[in-house]
Amino acid sequence: MAKPSGKILSNTSNLQVVYEDNHIIIVNKRAGDIVQGDRTGDKPLSDVVKDYIKDKYNKPGNVYLGVVHRLDRPTTGIVMFAKTSKALPRLNKLFADKKANKTYWAIVKNAPEQAEDTLINWLKKNPKNNKSRAFPKEIKDSKKAILHYKTLKALDNYTLLEIELETGRHHQIRVQLSNIGSPIKGDLKYGFDRSNKDASINLHARRLQFIHPVSKVNIDVIANLPNDPIWNACEA
Repeated sequence: MAKPSGKILSNTSNLQVVYEDNHIIIVNKRAGDIVQGDRTGDKPLSDVVKDYIKDKYNKPGNVYLGVVHRLDRPTTGIVMFAKTSKALPRLNKLFADKKANKTYWAIVKNAPEQAEDTLINWLKKNPKNNKSRAFPKEIKDSKKAILHYKTLKALDNYTLLEIELETGRHHQIRVQLSNIGSPIKGDLKYGFDRSNKDASINLHARRLQFIHPVSKVNIDVIANLPNDPIWNACEA
């Protein structure tokens, strides 16, 4: 597979595009952006991408854009959209068949006991507080969750982990890391003791690898880290 690209194709105050072709657009989501519209009424990232496409290509009328996957509002990093109705079901199948490899970076409060490990839990979502809980064994209405992590770097007061997901459950990385005593920096919902000033959490969708469902070309992209001191220390 080709060396991953971290080149920014377009960077405005509202959008950072890391990959684009006729069928797909991949952007680096900022903390606080919502991928799709919700009850808050805030402008979603999907609409920002539509505006970008409309302006760039002088498209009249409505712009087609399909949401392929989502990231939690306080997280950052790679989000992919389909630009054509041909690409959307193929991309959906790609994710459903687990043929899109997603890599995340997380900065956690306490280093895990094991530098590298696989976490297996059963997660149950509580819709009343939009929070999931991890259980060691299957219970009613729970879903199996599997992730693999390894330690990348010890920071002054934190630890940088790299995570590969086998499953895509609600708040999976957040709740599974919290469950082993390593909550993500800024994540009040899952056990960190204080919030980040910008209401973000230090979880970043870093890399995405897949075979393009139309062109069959290998795609491998990296999203630059947010520009703040603790993320900068991860690459120092």
